[in-house]
Amino acid sequence: MFNFIYNEKFRAVFFQALTFSLVAVGIFYLFTNTNENMNARDMKTGFDFLWITAGFDTDFHMIDYEAGDTYGRVYLVAILNTLLVAALGIVGTTIIGFFVGILRLSSNWLVAKVAAAYVEILRNTPLLLQIIYWYLLLLAFLPRPKQSFDFLYLDVFFLNNRGFYGPSPSFESGATLVLAGIAIAIVAVVVLFRHARKVQDSTGRIMPKYSWGLAIVVVVPAVAYFIAGQPIGWEVPILKGFNLRGGWRVPPAFITLLIALSVYHSSYMAESVRAGILSVSKGQTEAALSIGLNRGLALRLVIIPQAMRAIVPTMISHWMNVVKNSSLAVAIGYSEITALFMQTSLNQSGYAIEIVALTMLFYASVSLTISAVLNVYNKRVQLVER
Repeated sequence: MFNFIYNEKFRAVFFQALTFSLVAVGIFYLFTNTNENMNARDMKTGFDFLWITAGFDTDFHMIDYEAGDTYGRVYLVAILNTLLVAALGIVGTTIIGFFVGILRLSSNWLVAKVAAAYVEILRNTPLLLQIIYWYLLLLAFLPRPKQSFDFLYLDVFFLNNRGFYGPSPSFESGATLVLAGIAIAIVAVVVLFRHARKVQDSTGRIMPKYSWGLAIVVVVPAVAYFIAGQPIGWEVPILKGFNLRGGWRVPPAFITLLIALSVYHSSYMAESVRAGILSVSKGQTEAALSIGLNRGLALRLVIIPQAMRAIVPTMISHWMNVVKNSSLAVAIGYSEITALFMQTSLNQSGYAIEIVALTMLFYASVSLTISAVLNVYNKRVQLVER
């Protein structure tokens, strides 16, 4: 009568359903109990606060924002600020990590030891300490606005102790054509790269895809720009009084956080790259060299593609850690989600549970997105067995 109890499929489904039900009941109990206790103490609950005026300003925002905007706008500003530094930090971590990881295996004794020292020192130093170190170093090293560093001596890009300044675009009628040209150029480059790979796989011929791609990216938008009558202008930063006015500005805290995240996490990434390269049989390197490839081409065309099978799984955690550790920016005042939303907004509004929940939702969403994207890529680079 009860033979279904011994069915493995039934037991697997039953125990999973039971576990899910218990967790759901526990969450429901915690939610209702917390809500009752907060109502008993006349504490405010709900997400209506997102439409309340925040009443404070921030020194850095990628979209229009002023003190009269709502907490919902603050949340959006904080998300964009966090995503910007996290995305650039991931790029910096990956590039530096690959570079240092390859240097760790250099045949030059001095280069290999310097790379090893880089990894060991940075991995064994707390990230928070490194952030504060870079922040104090930048403030001590960078000049005042009147003595700003002029990059390329073009009077366009400036760096001082108030931040990094550059020209901001001003769009006029016809700018849509230029943006369409940029989109077409990007699509054309993607198609070119895919075609070049197919040609290489079928014939072995290597197309000059990088030079052609660069030409497309430059020429197509430039042609659209002049056809549309140069509809995009540039507002250049100009020194007025004791500070630069106009253009866009990136605060020193952003630069500090970007450097610290890239340098710190690249030390972990370097070890993953080194381990991935070592996982490839030495016979692969010898075979590549025997057919006339130099060491650089052998590494790029033969070794790294195979090493990616071991590198990508660990890369997921490195990228996720960059995003989560960006929350340490609260120590130097950068307006990311922890400092701007979970600290300032929470202290002023008092909606602690809701704000913490929204912050957790953001980090969880970004982490799951990174994991999903890299897992898809990981499946593509894995060895296909017949």
